[in-house]
Amino acid sequence: MNDLSHVNRAGEASMVDVSAKPATARTARAAGSIRMSADALRAIRDNTLAKGDVLSVARIAGIQAAKRTADLIPLCHPLPLTDVQVRFTLDDALPGVRCEAEARTVAGTGVEMEAMVAVSVALVTVYDMTKSIDKGMQIDGVRLLEKTGGKSGTWRAPDTSQP
Repeated sequence: MNDLSHVNRAGEASMVDVSAKPATARTARAAGSIRMSADALRAIRDNTLAKGDVLSVARIAGIQAAKRTADLIPLCHPLPLTDVQVRFTLDDALPGVRCEAEARTVAGTGVEMEAMVAVSVALVTVYDMTKSIDKGMQIDGVRLLEKTGGKSGTWRAPDTSQP
């Protein structure tokens, strides 16, 4: 009747049944950035914010977010994550912080959403911890860079040079 994967025969939103899909090793990398004032970036670099070590807290927030993705996105499957890495690069040219997250699992469906949620929440955490210096920060470009595993194999974004 329809070709939409998340719509059942009655036309209702529905979770995709992945029970017949084989569990395979899967990875996903996502990235994004937050632009801010040079003063805000300096405070992060020098670890002088009253709320503490911004990047350490944001890293933990990103990892926790990846683990809770199925609680946030209604039709997303809960996955047994085997690894989540969240990395930051301070970039004077933005100025701001670039974030990249990588999620891994062995499951019947991919971890793209977990990687993107990790980046998103990590960057929002940077905002939360730095807003006393710069309320005008802007989160940009959250996107999937690469995914591996599963029936469709490997996919890479056409330009992954700048997250």
